[in-house]
Amino acid sequence: MARIANVTIPDQKQVGVSLTYVYGIGPVLASRILQATKIDPTTRVKDLTESELGRIRDEIAANYTVEGDLQRIVTGNIKRLKDIGSFRGLRHKSNLPTRGQRTRTNARTRRGKKVTVGGTKKKAPSKT
Repeated sequence: MARIANVTIPDQKQVGVSLTYVYGIGPVLASRILQATKIDPTTRVKDLTESELGRIRDEIAANYTVEGDLQRIVTGNIKRLKDIGSFRGLRHKSNLPTRGQRTRTNARTRRGKKVTVGGTKKKAPSKT
């Protein structure tokens, strides 16, 4: 089990794919890291030597912000938007999409499960 940036990455997958399990590293950054460390992206993690894993760890630690630090930065940015009362901050506060998507339909991921509003139909008079 290889650990990079305090994340256990899968052994059976290729290095380029398994690096994306670290928060903040996508496919593009994974390929850049592997180019900088001169490691073949198709190599399986279980076949990496300890020195190659060390080179990957050093590259990530020196040049990239990942995991907890990155999450702290992102939540700080969102908190700042809320505090200054910007439009995006208000959208974050009310759990609505922040980037201009429509909300009349769709937006279920952000708004949550559909809540049907009852009691809108007129009741027919009943016989007594």
